[in-house]
Amino acid sequence: MKIRTDEITSVIKQEIQQFASELEVSEVGRVVEVGDGIARIYGLAKAMAGELLEFQTSEGAVMGQVMNLEQDTVGAVIYGNYLNVKEGDMVKSTGRLLEVPVGEGLLGRVVNPLGEPLDDGAAINAAAHRKVDIIAPGIAERQPVHEPLQTGVKAIDSMIPIGKGQRELIIGDRKTGKTAIAIDTIINQKQFWGTDEAVVCIYVAVGQKESTVAGVVETLKNNGAMDYTIVVNAASSDPAPMQYIAPYTGCTMGEYFMWSGKQPGQTLASGAPMPKHALLIYDDLSKQAVAYRQLSLLLRRPPGREAYPGDVFYLHSRLLERATKLSDENGAGSLTALPVIETQEGDVSAYIPTNVISITDGQIYLEPDLFYKGVRPAVNVGISVSRVGGAAQVKAMKKIAGSLRLDLAAFRELEAFAQLGTELDKATQKQLDRGAAMVELLKQPQYVPMPVTDQVISIYAGAKGYLDDVPLDKVDAFEKGMLEHFQTAGKSVRDQLDQTKALGDDVVQGLDDQLKKFKAGWSS
Repeated sequence: MKIRTDEITSVIKQEIQQFASELEVSEVGRVVEVGDGIARIYGLAKAMAGELLEFQTSEGAVMGQVMNLEQDTVGAVIYGNYLNVKEGDMVKSTGRLLEVPVGEGLLGRVVNPLGEPLDDGAAINAAAHRKVDIIAPGIAERQPVHEPLQTGVKAIDSMIPIGKGQRELIIGDRKTGKTAIAIDTIINQKQFWGTDEAVVCIYVAVGQKESTVAGVVETLKNNGAMDYTIVVNAASSDPAPMQYIAPYTGCTMGEYFMWSGKQPGQTLASGAPMPKHALLIYDDLSKQAVAYRQLSLLLRRPPGREAYPGDVFYLHSRLLERATKLSDENGAGSLTALPVIETQEGDVSAYIPTNVISITDGQIYLEPDLFYKGVRPAVNVGISVSRVGGAAQVKAMKKIAGSLRLDLAAFRELEAFAQLGTELDKATQKQLDRGAAMVELLKQPQYVPMPVTDQVISIYAGAKGYLDDVPLDKVDAFEKGMLEHFQTAGKSVRDQLDQTKALGDDVVQGLDDQLKKFKAGWSS
């Protein structure tokens, strides 16, 4: 039998090609030490800082990330159940950086910091994957903040306004209503959903109790706000690496929508225009700093002030710098950040609070004393400030809110003086009464955000003295009746104000006429 050499060589060639395509070359190391979400690995000589690793455990693959590059070993954090990782387990380097799923498929879902569902829903259909740790857009890619982001909270929209692309810190002791302001802001975005002004909201819960997060999700569902909200949850029972990475994950999910303005014409599955504005709530960053401190100490990084590592400022600055208003060439999208920081006994001069205050464009300070007096939201107007939002404030609100801040500041001083029992002249007494009425007017129940047009009408009535002779316990009833009047008899004036968002002479005349008419017929 004649053997054909060309046939044999072609078979051998084919076998070699198939073998080469099946062969996967990857750098492999071994776990030499593991505990508390941290692993030391020997043998990954070519590993990069921040590289994604795959731990081969008896329970399946667990992901991790390189944090320390040392002489003989690398220090890595473990994302997932670190109890499954044992000494001697094999670790593969992937050559990739950490990525998470992004896109419309995440709306209405509760996910962990890796983008995996926690709500027993279907698997997430991601539009794409984005890198978690990126460099923030440069100055040339941005533009100044000039569009208002309405929170629906009278005290904030009038005196501490927030613009799209701003970073406004919510700071205060525990149980002073910090999360309530954030949730109100999310609920208030419902009126814009489905329009070009739509805002996708991302609530990042760091180190919260599972029951607290479940309560927030329930509140959002009851108010119809989960349709445009993503909840990223790294609970207090989750390992420190998950709590550390959660804010970056939420920010990455928001950036997908911020950059979607660069591809105009994109729509959601519902047919509505793709939102290009995102709102990030980080609740709260003091717990992320504690988780990062735990990681750093376990990785043997040198401790600094209050045992935090030296780069704890960089931890928050590289996160909050990603909040921006993009230039028109980049689609004019925005990412607004509302970080939450918890203080101890009102100490705003502590290490982490001062760090975040210096990074953000203003802060809303919630005071325990005001909260316990029943002034809710308990915003301290003296310490709270917005360094940007005034440029984005509605013209009508800007016109009447200037005097409001001064009135309240003067009222606080006079109130302290009046407690001495001194007899007051008529002008001082009038100022005191006006201030007390305004404090009462700015009170607002939880989860009932108010449209900006109604806010302007309320504050206009207070600033112009229409509430001066109304008993304090009747201010709430007066305001409700007044706003109902502007929905019926005074609707034409309200519609005009809603359209122009400015206090022109004809609008002012209409407001005065309708307020006089309402007050004449109002009885408590």
